[in-house]
Amino acid sequence: MTLDLQTLFAILAMAAATILTRVSGLFLLRYVSLDGGRRKAIESIPPAVLMAVVAPTAFATGIAESAACAVTALAALRLPMLVSVAVGVVCVALLRAMGLS
Repeated sequence: MTLDLQTLFAILAMAAATILTRVSGLFLLRYVSLDGGRRKAIESIPPAVLMAVVAPTAFATGIAESAACAVTALAALRLPMLVSVAVGVVCVALLRAMGLS
């Protein structure tokens, strides 16, 4: 296996861009007042990203996965993201074990 130097630089550049956007977001939020609508918009980003990742699975797979996606979406309305994902994983595992696929 060989490592192309251009590929290595591309990977490092993507890593740097990712780190820069995450750190700059945390840094800039210190200087922005989050009132009402802004806070609501910021808080709705994680569930929106979760649904963007989960939605293709709901429409491209079987009934167990579709039901688990719906359960994950409902859980994401009230629970933290990690718990919502865990609920979805457990749900799809149980539905598959019951014979739904």
